[in-house]
Amino acid sequence: MTTPQASASATANDLRSQLDTLTTEAFRPELADIDRLPTLDLARTMNAEDAAVPTAVAARLPQIAAAIDAIAERMARGGRLIYAGAGTAGRMGVLDASECPPTFNTDPSVVVGLIAGGPSAMVKAVEGAEDSVELAVADLTALGLTADDTVIGISASGRTPYAIGAVEFARTRGALSVGLSCNADSALGAAAEHPVEVVVGPELLTGSTRLKAGTAQKLVLNLISTIVMIRLGKTYGNLMVDLRASNEKLRARSRRIVALATGAPDEEIEAALSATAGEVKHAILVILGAVDAPTAADLLESAHGHLREALTAARPAPAPAHAPTA
Repeated sequence: MTTPQASASATANDLRSQLDTLTTEAFRPELADIDRLPTLDLARTMNAEDAAVPTAVAARLPQIAAAIDAIAERMARGGRLIYAGAGTAGRMGVLDASECPPTFNTDPSVVVGLIAGGPSAMVKAVEGAEDSVELAVADLTALGLTADDTVIGISASGRTPYAIGAVEFARTRGALSVGLSCNADSALGAAAEHPVEVVVGPELLTGSTRLKAGTAQKLVLNLISTIVMIRLGKTYGNLMVDLRASNEKLRARSRRIVALATGAPDEEIEAALSATAGEVKHAILVILGAVDAPTAADLLESAHGHLREALTAARPAPAPAHAPTA
């Protein structure tokens, strides 16, 4: 008869064997004496490690771009972008989601970060939460997941049950699924429609995936959310024209963005922002399209928020000249 202690020991040994096969968990004997290094040398070593991360991300740009196009298509239909992860990976998702409302004026329900164990897990580990597929299913069910949504499971190891459970459940609902991990041939990648496996190699501190793996996850999520928002018309060139001016610094940035986009004098900029209740995109259209605020709002609604398209509608091309009659 198997005792509980024997069962626990077998589970621990199985987990250890799994970790031994992961690149992100590999031990690097050449770094075994880093604690003896002078601080500057240690900083240089760590900085050199970090410098390799963008190259690893670059190797997966085709897969990332394909995922972005698929996400943008669904979000244009009203779908949401949902990140799901545990620990550092979950925190990266929550961080990226929380930056979208002030940067792109999205509703907080449009880009959502789920972390195993709930909001308290942002600052304190919730024991066992990352091992629960059922918890991922419950969290996504509570959101009312639809086929227009996208779920990005994030896991450095690529084996976290919460992240895998999230993408597997997404697929059962017809939602788009992306698996972001830092190991090749991961279980998370196999479960997702769009696997993105950014292999950054073993960490400076063995198994501390908040380091290079966390940096890689941040870079990839930056790519995804930023380019998706560009595709959705949230920018005009490289200007954040859907910025939400919620404080004085952002109000000053709003005025600067309108100035950069239009070249208009301060008085005209202030008048346009006042007429449009501080909406940067609308104010630019008022100035460049020579329309009033209600017309600007109507044009942007018809253009699904794309400023360039609205400007074209506000300034139709002149009719061709008629050929002289005989």
